[in-house]
Amino acid sequence: MLESFSEKLSGVFRKLSGQGRISEKNVQDALRELRFTLLDADVNFEVVKKFIADVKQAAMGEEVLKSLTPHQQFFKIVRDNLISLLGGELAGLQTSSSKPSVYLMCGLQGSGKTTTCGKLGLTLSKKDKKVLATPLDIYRPAAIEQLKVVAGKTEMDFYFPDGDNDPVSIARKAVRRGIDGDYDILLLDSAGRLHVDQKMMDEIKAIISAVNPTEVLLVLDGMTGQDAVNIATSFDPVGVTGIILTKMDGDTRGGAALSVKQTTGKPIKLIGTGEKFDMLEPFHPDRFVSRILGMGDMMSLIERVEESVNVEEAKKLEQKLRKEQFDFEDFLAQIRQVKKMGSITNVLSMIPGLGALKKQLPDELADKQMGRVEAIVYSMTPEERRNPSIINASRKRRIAKGSGVTVQEVNHLLKQFDWMKKMIGQMQKGKFQGMNLGRFM
Repeated sequence: MLESFSEKLSGVFRKLSGQGRISEKNVQDALRELRFTLLDADVNFEVVKKFIADVKQAAMGEEVLKSLTPHQQFFKIVRDNLISLLGGELAGLQTSSSKPSVYLMCGLQGSGKTTTCGKLGLTLSKKDKKVLATPLDIYRPAAIEQLKVVAGKTEMDFYFPDGDNDPVSIARKAVRRGIDGDYDILLLDSAGRLHVDQKMMDEIKAIISAVNPTEVLLVLDGMTGQDAVNIATSFDPVGVTGIILTKMDGDTRGGAALSVKQTTGKPIKLIGTGEKFDMLEPFHPDRFVSRILGMGDMMSLIERVEESVNVEEAKKLEQKLRKEQFDFEDFLAQIRQVKKMGSITNVLSMIPGLGALKKQLPDELADKQMGRVEAIVYSMTPEERRNPSIINASRKRRIAKGSGVTVQEVNHLLKQFDWMKKMIGQMQKGKFQGMNLGRFM
């Protein structure tokens, strides 16, 4: 997430920490580099100006310059100000006192509104919410069918009144269907345009006036930097209540995330961190800043694990580990659990100190390596998976041929698996915290 920006920020702190003593000149130089880094990330100029002024005021104090750890003090000041810039704390979705809570999604074409509808629907469905989705885009070919397909993949119900070509009328009917069907949530996917125009604004205003949505959520492409801020400002007249930033998993410049709250006053409520429908996260400013500063995000990782891991299966695995009965069938099950958590590199970015591995181990390479490991295990017979000790030279050749890898790769996996079993055997019973799949990558 924001790898280039994160790397440049780290460079600023590294230079300061390498100084024997922090002086006003050191701080001034660090602030200058920090300003260039923010501007290069396409952060709004006025936002940068205020941010640098706030950091400078705090960093030039006597308590920093005379501190035993001045570079750490400077780091903390920057961190605290970044968190403040992003809103300070989690701004969750509002809910209505009566069902359904209505969330109107708006934004330009290509920002990811329909996909985000699916992600949000899946997120809410996992929280035992009954969700209904309705498209209001009557202009774009296949827009209605697209949301219908997305709804089918993300545990949402779909509703569209046949023959109705008025977005306001469709929205009213969808609310009535939501009430009659006792739905907790209604997602309205409005029509976008290639650019902001008066017709789109008037239509959104009319829909809002007709159904009084609980939230008006503006979906912005996080990769567009300053343009995202300009778009957000253009949507001010419709009464946006919150922002969802999409495509934040790539090496985006970061300008949108760091500017939009300050320039619009609207909170970032959710961020999309991957293409899969389960890759939508609540936006915690402190966790986000920790990630881009290379400090990881253990709280989000713990939440991801809790969502992905089957408790009963985990208990069975623990019993097998205690009895040293762990085999390749169990290993496959663990791979499936890890894959549910999203991309390997996204998980690594949440672990303090491992975020930098993303460049060394991009998603494509990580998925490829994981796929090769899976192919090897799937090429084993059930008996071989349960008892790897029977795998002799001829069996290794058959497994290698069946999985499209070399015999050396099969040997490597078997050795690593044997090493892991020995390590598990040496662990004190009851203290197993999870396996290190990194050794198999």
